[in-house]
Amino acid sequence: MQDPILFLLTVLAILGTPGPTNTLLATSGAASGWRRSLRLLPAEAAGYFISILFLGLVLGPVVAASPLISITLRVAVGAYLILLALRLWRQGSVLHGEAVAIRPRQVFVTTLLNPKALIFALGVVPFGSPHSWAYMAGFMGVLVVVGMSWIMAGAGLGQVAARASSGPRIIPRIGAAAIGTFAALILASPFMS
Repeated sequence: MQDPILFLLTVLAILGTPGPTNTLLATSGAASGWRRSLRLLPAEAAGYFISILFLGLVLGPVVAASPLISITLRVAVGAYLILLALRLWRQGSVLHGEAVAIRPRQVFVTTLLNPKALIFALGVVPFGSPHSWAYMAGFMGVLVVVGMSWIMAGAGLGQVAARASSGPRIIPRIGAAAIGTFAALILASPFMS
């Protein structure tokens, strides 16, 4: 995809779609506030950067040639997301007024394994272009804007939830339910085709 406007709009649409990384960003915004959640954006950027480059330049051709590798990757991603959802759910049951700490490492690994990276690597980022570095720079710019939007949306919801007596406990549980749903969809997708 070498049209810069179409590229940016596609990146915006895909990054703006709810997913595991965006759920973590919103959960952190709701639980910890937008300022403390900003530290997660470099982890998201690094996760996407590494994943897209690795998938686009190294693993993409191998995955395209072997359906078994693709299924194995889906199972690994689904298992990781289930573990992450369970951790978030448990945080909701032990909270006593303290903020849920979404760590940069969690965002990095979740983004590294995010299925959206495969779409970017194999269908959006034009690795054959001599200006592929400019496309990746544009990608990172859109990523920061979209990631910040998810954090701000979460912070707004967190303020509303804080007024409710169960607010601090419900925030990580909503995030856990969303991530668990994404895990189930990823695990079920090979059987739905």
